[in-house]
Amino acid sequence: MLKLHADKTLFRDAAGRQIILRGVNLGGDSKVPAKPDGQSWRPTDFADHRVVDFVGRPFPLDEADVHLGRLAHWGFNCVRLLVTWEAIEHAGPGLYDEIYLDYVAQMCRAAARHGLYVFVDPHQDVWSRMSGGDGAPAWTFEVAGLDFTRFDAADAALVMQYRYDSRQGGRQASYPTMCWSANYQAPANAIMWTLFFAGDDFAPAHRFAGRSVQGFLQDHFLGALAALAERIADLPNVIGFDTLNEPGEGWIGRRLDTPAKVVRGLRWSPLDGLAVASGFPCEIERASPDTQTAQCETVNANGISIWLPGREDPFRADGVWDVDPGGQPIALRPDYFCSREGRPISIEADYMVPFFARVAQAIRNVRKDWLIFVEMSPFSSTYRDGYPAGVPDQAVSAPHWYDYTALVTKCFDAARSVNILTGVETLGLQAIEDNYCRELGQLKQAGDTLGGGVPTLIGECGYQIDMNDADSYKRFASGERGQDIWQSQTIAMNAMYNALDRLLLSSTQWNYSSSNRNDPMIGDGWNQEDLSIFSEDQRVDPDDLDSGGRGIEGFCRPYMRRVQGVLISQNYELETSTFETELLVDKRIDEPTELYLPRRIFGTDPQFALAGVEAEISQTAQLVRIDARASGLLKLRIVSGGTR
Repeated sequence: MLKLHADKTLFRDAAGRQIILRGVNLGGDSKVPAKPDGQSWRPTDFADHRVVDFVGRPFPLDEADVHLGRLAHWGFNCVRLLVTWEAIEHAGPGLYDEIYLDYVAQMCRAAARHGLYVFVDPHQDVWSRMSGGDGAPAWTFEVAGLDFTRFDAADAALVMQYRYDSRQGGRQASYPTMCWSANYQAPANAIMWTLFFAGDDFAPAHRFAGRSVQGFLQDHFLGALAALAERIADLPNVIGFDTLNEPGEGWIGRRLDTPAKVVRGLRWSPLDGLAVASGFPCEIERASPDTQTAQCETVNANGISIWLPGREDPFRADGVWDVDPGGQPIALRPDYFCSREGRPISIEADYMVPFFARVAQAIRNVRKDWLIFVEMSPFSSTYRDGYPAGVPDQAVSAPHWYDYTALVTKCFDAARSVNILTGVETLGLQAIEDNYCRELGQLKQAGDTLGGGVPTLIGECGYQIDMNDADSYKRFASGERGQDIWQSQTIAMNAMYNALDRLLLSSTQWNYSSSNRNDPMIGDGWNQEDLSIFSEDQRVDPDDLDSGGRGIEGFCRPYMRRVQGVLISQNYELETSTFETELLVDKRIDEPTELYLPRRIFGTDPQFALAGVEAEISQTAQLVRIDARASGLLKLRIVSGGTR
């Protein structure tokens, strides 16, 4: 496979062709161990955290060719391969799982056999499995001085493994749907992120094994990445590394007395979090989009501290907060996390950009030409205001985008959408798609204005497959088998990809989970999410690569993969099975344009109409090659024809 590089805002291959990366995240269940099966609906106290095994996530090697072949069959040319820090270094600091590292390398080689580029995603959500998500090993809490076994009892994190009753199944009030992200504001997360990115500034005396906590944590995270990088450095289809999936901001830049701005969940202030972590009960407002008035509730009613014996809260020790004579927590330095030495701080400029540089150095010490896919916090204003200076060369802007309302509510209505954040109503599918285009355009603008411009790849985008009260599941269970049972998902995904095409954006859809099941308890195996475009439950014909696909018509669509010049536009109309594109050919590039054209839509005899410069068209399976005779504008229109 030809290596890729960044050329201002475009991806190009070694032949000079513009590349559109259309990929998928592989996979959602890679967040949890394979042995013992760590899917989050299974109750556990995480006592086995040092002996877990992630080999087999995203799937066993003997199944790799079937799954990767399916992705290539659907037109994907790239995977964002999920790994977690825990998967590499779960046994303890510096103790790498060598078998797992070999497994990941074998997965990358298998991807190459199917023409798939790979970039590695060091994945996390709300820090760790023990704090309600996935990512970091359990021993990182010990480094910080925290006892993760007390998080649930102290209400310091909402963890499905503790709160959900798997014997009952279904939806449960004890663990509301899509509640996991609220953990970013809770103390277990906020402490870890503050220490990881800014511990040297805000807790300089807080140390572990004679070193600063920030330095210890970051060095081990980067060491784990470097260990993986060494295993895959010789593979040309591996194009780079993400920096860190959806990093948290902790309390950096927050006043101690200011509650978090959240639509749903507890409105934690930093002072609330510090007090709860030290064993003080607190009254905290709970926000809900369904009620006009926030309700207060008691948090950590039993007064349980999450600090390990002999380890103290470094912020209280530094006089950031304390208790008044009446025993109530009070902020002594309300602006403590907002400035350093009298200068207002910026989490992006002061902490994230230096972190990007450290990631770049760690992996480019192994291979110099790797791309760096940079990510800020999903709550950051960066993608609106632009990146700060200092982002490494050969970077890719890799933000995430979702129809947030559809994601959180698990509902989609093509006729009407009411934004859960703003309350703004949008009527009609075209207006919904236009909104998508505006939002994605803002993300693209951030990459376009970074330095001289860098490529933008939307690292995550997708839809809940169990939307609209899991109607598709019910229809499948009743015996329906046509793709029309996925009509809502297809319409939503088609609108998303239309917007991506209008902006000529690369993307990796979330996600493909081989272990997915049509069960609201299970889904992708993690926190009741279900966005996988494949489920074994739908795989009724093992000989058909499409069998098991969900909403295929929404994501399996034509697009320009490699362009002999510059792509000007591409547009696919689902209703008429028509594809149109324009490109500016550069004959100095010797290799032809390549277009993915799915046979399931366009049949065996698609009809081509060319205009502009003369070109020769050839087709092999689902790949169309266009070899232009001269430089200049080329227009192409394709309609379906023949047997599908």
